Amino acid sequence: MTEKEIKIAFTEYSSIEELSKEDKELATAAILAMRGAYAPYSHFHVGAAVRLENGTIVSGANQENAAFPSGLCAERTALFSAGATYPDKAITSIAIAGGVMGRICASPATPCGACRQVMAQYQAKGGKKMSVIMVGGEKIWKFPSVDDVLPLIFDSI
Repeated sequence: MTEKEIKIAFTEYSSIEELSKEDKELATAAILAMRGAYAPYSHFHVGAAVRLENGTIVSGANQENAAFPSGLCAERTALFSAGATYPDKAITSIAIAGGVMGRICASPATPCGACRQVMAQYQAKGGKKMSVIMVGGEKIWKFPSVDDVLPLIFDSI
């Protein structure tokens, strides 16, 4: 038997102002994307924004549906839109923000497992590490790659 350990590295910022210009732009796009959320059931609005290798930013917002689970998370909305519109461009980063009643949550918005797996798929497709920025009103977490938010990625097929 061999005991192993998985380590996760990330940087915590106390405000959006501490981010690099590029990351601040992406985080701001995610916050603005929250406006496009359709969340009549949870009232939890999530926005996501992805940056492509050419600098283009594509945004998405969560879309709920009475026929649960027919809705879609903000992260997958943005990733699928980027993948469909720019199929040959790698995604280099994603930012996620969430809140209620137009106010961003104090703690960072974290993606669900399905969204993490889709991020992993697009990271593999692009052949480059995709950084993940989880935005909160009181702190922001930046992970260097999807591997840090989804260890042991499902990639056996």
